[in-house]
Amino acid sequence: MRSIRLLPGLTALAAALALTATACGPTETPAADKPADKPAASTPAEDGAGSGSDLTKDIAGKLKKHGVDLDKWKDGDWKNWDQDKWLREAEDFVNPVIDGLWDPARMQSAKSPDPTITAQAGSSGSDPVPRPVQAQREKTPYHRYAAPVGKIFFDSPQGSMVCSGTIVKDPRRPGKSNLVWTAGHCVHAGKKGGWYRNITFVPAFNDLGKSPAALRNAQPHEVYPYGQYWADWAVTSGEWIKGGGTNQAWPYDYAVLHVQPERGGKSLEETVGVALPVDFSAPAPSRAGTVGAWGYPAAPPYNGMIMHKCLDRATRLTTAPATPTMFRIGCTMTGGSSGGGWFRVLPNGTTALVSNTSIGPAGRTGWLAGPQLGRGAKAAHDMVSKKFAR
Repeated sequence: MRSIRLLPGLTALAAALALTATACGPTETPAADKPADKPAASTPAEDGAGSGSDLTKDIAGKLKKHGVDLDKWKDGDWKNWDQDKWLREAEDFVNPVIDGLWDPARMQSAKSPDPTITAQAGSSGSDPVPRPVQAQREKTPYHRYAAPVGKIFFDSPQGSMVCSGTIVKDPRRPGKSNLVWTAGHCVHAGKKGGWYRNITFVPAFNDLGKSPAALRNAQPHEVYPYGQYWADWAVTSGEWIKGGGTNQAWPYDYAVLHVQPERGGKSLEETVGVALPVDFSAPAPSRAGTVGAWGYPAAPPYNGMIMHKCLDRATRLTTAPATPTMFRIGCTMTGGSSGGGWFRVLPNGTTALVSNTSIGPAGRTGWLAGPQLGRGAKAAHDMVSKKFAR
């Protein structure tokens, strides 16, 4: 293990992300080398943006089509993971809000999806394994230093799970984005199943960085300072839905969520005070320079309560023949950091998201890898933006 090296751009990257934090903080009440990837098939015009009531009717209709009653779903039928009731296709995403489901105790009990973040590296197109970079704790309060970073909670057949995510800009709603970037394996089981359930995003989770013991007695606003934001739509790549969990699919392991404010008319970006742009034309890993990964590692030796970061020079990783090269950096973060944003300072001084944590080495820690975000990732981002444009 080693400390973070002083690399060109490291200080600028850390400072730039810190500067994105909202100046006024939360209230005291909850509030590609081969860019062949493509988004999963879904037609926003057919699905419709609509009002909240329209979306509720849409959810009920989709569940009914699969023999599920919305009221029974909210009363616990969502726990039925039978294959005939596990919605899989892109257009089948549903995520009805269940009030009070994600209380602080349930959030603390959620685990990291460890089995899904390991892959055997391919022999061609990969640089030497980077030396480990020891993950550093982010400064507190998080809303001052990394406000757009947060935790994603969801339910799977294995129980309650956690990932990380980042608030990103919506080109059709400038200053009023409700979009969150994360990993595909944080929202969809890929080849082995369908969409996960009860997906919610909590920006600046555990704002003061309290220990698990101290957090048990914390007030709700200390756990979720800006409130909770349930996803009402999600898009991941077609490659992930078809083959997620295989080495061929890891380079397409990304997703975009649209979330709905917990209360009131303000957007996620307005409430938190920041959203980051996504760079879909970032240079190849060998020319990207220093990048930083932020997230909430939950697998040992971490506990999932504390935000961490790693900064390192990007290198290349190929997970299977004829697949796009992924970004890779040295980093000791573990499961739970999946989906967390990777950031880079652009030539104009802007900090942008260029990837997300996807995989790490099997059986040990020391590096992380994330997909290059090319044409398919941009199409997924545009698809969600268009669906809710108004």
